[in-house]
Amino acid sequence: MRRPAFLAATLIALAAGGVAVLGGSPASAALPTAAVALGDSFVSGEGAGSYQPVTDLNGVAQAFPGWSAPNNNAFFCHRSANASIQQAALPGIAARFNLACSGGQPHDIAAASSSRTNGRTVAAQLDQLRAVSQTHDIDLVLVGLGSNNSQFTFGSVAEKCANRFIADAWTGWWEFWAYINGPVEQAPCATSDLATDAQLTAATQETVAAVRQIVTTLRQIDPDGQHRIVLQDYTNPLPLDVAPRFYTEDGRADDRDKFRDLGAERYAAGCPIHRASLAAGHWFSGGLGTIVRTGQSTLSAEFPGEDIVYLNVQRAFDGARLCEFDASPTGALATPIRLQDGPTGVPVTSLAGKDKIAIQRIANACATYFQTCQESWHPNVAGHQVLGQCLAAAATATNRTVSCVRQPDGRIVAS
Repeated sequence: MRRPAFLAATLIALAAGGVAVLGGSPASAALPTAAVALGDSFVSGEGAGSYQPVTDLNGVAQAFPGWSAPNNNAFFCHRSANASIQQAALPGIAARFNLACSGGQPHDIAAASSSRTNGRTVAAQLDQLRAVSQTHDIDLVLVGLGSNNSQFTFGSVAEKCANRFIADAWTGWWEFWAYINGPVEQAPCATSDLATDAQLTAATQETVAAVRQIVTTLRQIDPDGQHRIVLQDYTNPLPLDVAPRFYTEDGRADDRDKFRDLGAERYAAGCPIHRASLAAGHWFSGGLGTIVRTGQSTLSAEFPGEDIVYLNVQRAFDGARLCEFDASPTGALATPIRLQDGPTGVPVTSLAGKDKIAIQRIANACATYFQTCQESWHPNVAGHQVLGQCLAAAATATNRTVSCVRQPDGRIVAS
């Protein structure tokens, strides 16, 4: 079995004169080891705060530009100091590089994000990876791809289902006048609203092609050929059903027309969504897992010498999802829906007492300044700590498939 250098180092004897023989040239052996994250928001650290400046296409480090800045600003890649790549225990790794970007798509691996619609002004992630290889020996690469592609994005799926719930809660089916941009469907989301089989197939092809580019590039830029690629899938921030406390409020459930008190209660708890939408959401996140698992099996067959691991984290938040327990969002491992009433920087934590016009204004702020709500339904600091534990297990596992599951007592078990 091929081992990343940070694993193999413990098995290497010292030659005469104290020089370690690593199977590569002395120059490559002398480089400090590195772990690198590539992909989208679930590995960039979206939702975990402490976002670091991000270098744009012009080589300028972009710090926070204000919430009213264009959403394509490089800073809104939201690379967090609390991301899982930064928190994972990785013995032997000297440096960590977070090259992922919120909203990242397969396209962004080999091409500049700015060259597609709604992309951010950052260089191709492979170009950034090549730059790291000039100064470091890349031993571990965490890849999070699949939730965003040319067919669908996580943000658009989440927005659709949350908006349906909010529209249903605050407006009657007859109140079309309340919508500036036309009426919003008020029925729960079905699987066909999230992605079709054809879209999942196309998304799989895009994702596999992008990961193939990563594998090929690593074979070119890693002189000792010792690295592990971890393909991580996604964990759903919402449960299969909400806790009974969130079933009804003021005698109204979410299967009737207008339920403002219940709408405000679920928003405050972090889960403004129909109960009937939750199963479709888990079908969707399971489909994302299939995309990633297919990438691992396909590329392992194409590159039998490569060390590629599939990290399944779909149950890593079990028992600690939003609205899965009465105290939510306190204690949850994911961020609640976070909206701002304009680009104010102040999150709206309660919709209680707001009328449909105020709700529409807040929703429109998210549409106009997407960065004001992009932290919604992502792993928070504690969530990224859990994902860091999962990554640490995948980095040293002998299996090529690792499942990371949160136990009822809160322990994280990877096997």
